[in-house]
Amino acid sequence: MQIMKVDPRALKENPDRMRQTKSSPQADALMLATIKAVGIVQPPVVAPETNGGNGYIIDAGHRRVRLAIAAGLEEIEILVVDAANDNGAMRSMVENSVREALNPVDQWRGIERLVALGWTEEAIAVALALPVRQIRKLRLLANVLPAMLEQMALGDMPSEQQLRIIAAAGQVDQKEVWKAHKPKKGDTAPWWQIANALTKKRMYARDASFGDDLAQAYGIEWVEDLFAPADQDGRYTTNVEGFLGAQHEWMMSNLPKRGAIVEVNSWGQAELPKKASQVYGKPSKSDHTALYLDRDGKVQTVHYRMPEAAKPKGAADDGSSASSNSDAVAPPKIRPDVTQKGHDMIGDFRTDALHDALGRAPIEDDMLLALMVLAFAGQNVRVDSGADGTFYAGKRFSRHAVTLFDEHGKLAFDQDTLRVAVRSVLIDVLSCRRGMSNSGMVARIAGEAIGADEYLPNMGSEDFLLCLSRQELEASCAEASVQPRSKVRETRAALVEHFATKHFVHPAGRFAPPADELLDWIRAGSATATDTIGSGGHEDDDGHDENIGEEQEGYAGDERDHDDPQDVDGDSEDEHDQDFDRRAAA
Repeated sequence: MQIMKVDPRALKENPDRMRQTKSSPQADALMLATIKAVGIVQPPVVAPETNGGNGYIIDAGHRRVRLAIAAGLEEIEILVVDAANDNGAMRSMVENSVREALNPVDQWRGIERLVALGWTEEAIAVALALPVRQIRKLRLLANVLPAMLEQMALGDMPSEQQLRIIAAAGQVDQKEVWKAHKPKKGDTAPWWQIANALTKKRMYARDASFGDDLAQAYGIEWVEDLFAPADQDGRYTTNVEGFLGAQHEWMMSNLPKRGAIVEVNSWGQAELPKKASQVYGKPSKSDHTALYLDRDGKVQTVHYRMPEAAKPKGAADDGSSASSNSDAVAPPKIRPDVTQKGHDMIGDFRTDALHDALGRAPIEDDMLLALMVLAFAGQNVRVDSGADGTFYAGKRFSRHAVTLFDEHGKLAFDQDTLRVAVRSVLIDVLSCRRGMSNSGMVARIAGEAIGADEYLPNMGSEDFLLCLSRQELEASCAEASVQPRSKVRETRAALVEHFATKHFVHPAGRFAPPADELLDWIRAGSATATDTIGSGGHEDDDGHDENIGEEQEGYAGDERDHDDPQDVDGDSEDEHDQDFDRRAAA
C-alpha cells in the first residue's frame, strides 16, 4: 500500500463499482467547491490493472476523481492497494456503505455482483454486518421491472409490504401496471395503487389442513414469502382454486361423527341447518359438527344443536288427548329484545371477560378478600358439612390449596402466591354461563367491581346482532349514529359494517345488574342473616338448612334452562353430578 500522485484523467473507472446512482447536483456542487478550496482530503483508493495493463483502476472515489477533473486539477494523491480477487467489489461496497448508506437499489446491485463472483449470502451478510434475511429481501429487487428500479434509485421507495407485492408479480403485469401509474418527472410513484393493482390472493401453507400428497394432486407449488415473520411458515400459493379444492377434499375425508360441510354467508360465517342453534360452550355427544372454509381458506369448526322432535299435535304431557277449542285463538308470539341464543352468547362473553379480568386486571388485596366472600354466595356454590354429603367441593379446589404448602407440609406462602391462588379459585367459581355453572348475581357484581366490561369482546357481529329485535337494532343505530334502514337485515348489515372498526357492547351484555334486582338480592341476604343470628347460628336443630332440598334440586339436578327447551339433555341428576365432577377435574 502506497501513496502517489497521478493525473486523475489517467485513472480508469471500475465497472464493478457499487454506487451507480448519480448524486444530486447540489451535493456535487458542494464537493466541487471543497476540492477547489482545499483539494481532495481523502485520496481515492486504486488498484493496478490485472489484465496486463499498466494503469490503475478506481476501487473507491469515482466521484472525487470526476470532480477533481472538473476542478481542473493536474495531479491528485491516490492510495494504491493490491488488486483483489473480486476486482474490489466487496471493498468498494463496504467503503461506500460506511461513507454514506447506499440506497436499496445500489445495495442490491452490489449484492448480485458479489454473488456472481462466488460470494454466498451468508458471507455477504457477515461482511456487511447485515442479517441474511435482509440480503434475501434485497435480492427480491431482481424481480422488479427496470423502470421501477430507476424510480426507486431516486429515493422514492415503496413500503416493505408494497415491495413484496410488486416483486411477487410477473414482469408483464408489472409493465402494464407501471404504464398506467407511471409518475410524471419529479413526482413520486403511487406505490399503493401499483401494489393494489398487482395484488393476488395468497393462500398460505400454515392455513392448509391437507398434506403434500393432496398439494401435489392439485398442482399446488409453494413460494417462500421472505417478508413473513421469521417464526412463521411464510410459504404461499396463488393457486386459489387448487388450494380450496384440496381443503375441501381433506374435509370430506376427515368428517367427524355427526359432521357436515356447510357453506358460508356473505360475512364469511357458517350457514347452519335451519332451526339449528350454535353451541358456544363445550359440545355434548348429541351435538353436531359443521366444517367450513373461511375467507382465508382455513378449515373452521362450529358445533350446533338441533331442536328436539315436536310432540304430536293434540297430545298432552300425560299422554292423554288434550281438549281442543276451535274458538280459541293463540296469542301472537312477541320477539324478545334479546333471544335465548343471544343470552347464551352473553353468558359466554361475560364469563370469558370475567375470567380474563380476574387473571390480568389490577385488583387490590381487600377487593380480592371481598370477592372470595362474595363467591360463596353464588348460586353454583354448595357446601355440605355432613359426612354423607352428595357434593365435595374440596377435590375441585385442592389444586389451588396445595400451592400454599412447602415441601414439609407446612402452610408457607408469600403474598404473591396467595394472590395467584385466590384469583385461580375465583376463576373456577365465578361464571355467568346459563345453566348449572351460573353464579348468578354475584358474578355480575364481581365483574362490575373489577372492570370486566373492558374485557368484553366486540358484539357488533352478524351472529350476535341476529339475536336482537328490530327495536333493539334501531336503538343500537341511534347510539352509534347509524341511519336505520327500511329492512331489518339491511339495518343489521349497516351495523356490522359500522362496528367492524369499532367496539360495541350491547347494554344487556354489561356486568352491572339492574338496581332493583340488586337491592332485592341484598334484602334477601339480609333477611337470611337475621334469621340465622336469631336462631343462635342454626336454622334447624339438625344443622341443615330447611331449604337444602330445594337448593340441591336447583344446583345438582337438571342443567336445563326451563325457558329454553333446547337445553334439555335428558340426563339424570347423578349423571349431572358426575359430569360436573369431570369438568371440575379438567
